[in-house]
This record gives sequence, structure tokens and C-alpha cells, in this order.
Amino acid sequence: MTEKEKMLAGELYDSFDPELIALRDRTRDLCEEYNRTPGSDRERQNVLLDTLLGGHGTTVHLESNVWFDYGFNTKVGENFYCNHDCVFLDCNEIIFGDNVLIGPQCGFYAATHPTDPAVRLKGLEYAKPIHIGSNVWIGGGVKVLPGVTIGDNCVIGAGSVVAHDIPAGSVAVGNPAKVIKKV
Repeated sequence: MTEKEKMLAGELYDSFDPELIALRDRTRDLCEEYNRTPGSDRERQNVLLDTLLGGHGTTVHLESNVWFDYGFNTKVGENFYCNHDCVFLDCNEIIFGDNVLIGPQCGFYAATHPTDPAVRLKGLEYAKPIHIGSNVWIGGGVKVLPGVTIGDNCVIGAGSVVAHDIPAGSVAVGNPAKVIKKV
């Protein structure tokens, strides 16, 4: 099994594998080009998104600066909007439904590391998928951690750290994010 296959399977893998380094370098170059493209040049931005993302709806906009580890592991639905300075550590899939709004300076972190220092010092890591439903609003500065699912019709309050699944139709806030009411 290749290191890429291990990564996508959620197993421990070597992130310094030459194939993975080359994929990250390619993605970083694409992100840098996207971030330099004027916001008024939507046509060029869309071409770059076609190359960068694993799939996307027709009405998608990501404000610069935006960063991905791999890009091909992130898929976004229709009517997707992502504000400035967001990071997607997509070592595993990060999937967004339709009608998702993301505030500035958010992070979606599928990547994680072993808690055992001996294993961690070997350079091994793993990743867990993140799934965000449809009709979700994620406030500014939110961090979504590995393995989290946020259901449809949710609101995640600004500055929250989402460490556990959030059921559909919930408003969640805090660190760690907790459901404070139903929509």
C-alpha cells in the first residue's frame, strides 16, 4: 500500500513520502496562483478551482488567501462561499454540502498526529474525514477538527472549536463547541 493510499484510508502514513511532497508542492503552487488572481477575474479563479478541488458546484467562491494541503480531497457543493484566510488540511476528505457559508480565518483540519511521542517522532501521522452538511453557516475563526461531522442546517458560532459531531439543526458555540439550541 502506498503512503497516499494509507493517508486516504485513515492509517498511519509518512507525510514526507516523495509522492505526497510533490502533490503538496503542486497544490501550494496552485493556491499561490489563486491567491494572486484578482477577485474580478472569476473566469481564471474558476479554472484554478477546477484544477485544485476534487469537485465543486457551479456557484462557488473562495476569497483569498486560501490554502489546501492536497485540494483533490476537498469537495464543495452548490452556493459555497468561503471568506478570507481559510485553511483546509485535507489529508483525508473534507466534504461540504450545498449552501455553505464560511467566515474568515476558519480551519478545517483532517490531519492529526499520534499522541505517542515515539510514533510521532518517526514522522508518522494520520487523517480523519470531515463532513459538513447543507445549509450550514460557520462563523469567523472556527476550527473543525479531524473526524467531525456537522449536520444540515447548523450554525457554528464564531471562534468555536468543533471537536465532536454536531447534530443537524443545531446552533453550537464554544471551545469545545456545544449545542446551545436547536434551529
